[in-house]
Amino acid sequence: MVKSPEPWLRGSLPGILPSLQPVGHALVGAGEDVHAAAGALTAAQLWLQPGGAASVGFHLLHLSGSTDRLFTYARGEVLSDAQRRGLAAERALPEPPPSLESVLAAWHETVHQALDQLAQTTDAMLSEIRPVGRAQLPSTVRGLLFHAAEHAQRHTGQVITTTRIIRGLGPGPGGTV
Repeated sequence: MVKSPEPWLRGSLPGILPSLQPVGHALVGAGEDVHAAAGALTAAQLWLQPGGAASVGFHLLHLSGSTDRLFTYARGEVLSDAQRRGLAAERALPEPPPSLESVLAAWHETVHQALDQLAQTTDAMLSEIRPVGRAQLPSTVRGLLFHAAEHAQRHTGQVITTTRIIRGLGPGPGGTV
């Protein structure tokens, strides 16, 4: 099987400003990389915390939630009650925990929505100030979008690494799979 080039080497994403192509490419890459790394984990593997590290499931929940929240701020909106509940759910996993299919589907939908928003973002909007969080700290649309991309890449790397560690664990000391 021939592996396709990384998203940034495949050309421009249609309808997205040249200055926002890196954001779009990073999100597309994160969507693909997460699926390739975690797509075959079992339910037990998804929530395993090797050495006390955050589980792959946490990172997947956080990818969706944090990207959605950052893009909400970029639109100049405040978080909804549902988004606040999602943030709480990331910190204290609900019982039963979400399935692999549901967390992957949520992440892919978040990427799709983010790409749609990028396509609606104009050059004039990029320098607009946007308040972030309860403290209403100042950022810009550009700052929020680029932070969303780098934050997604950071957690995607964690998904990849943690998945490799989990797949290397066998029954016995150190973890059960």
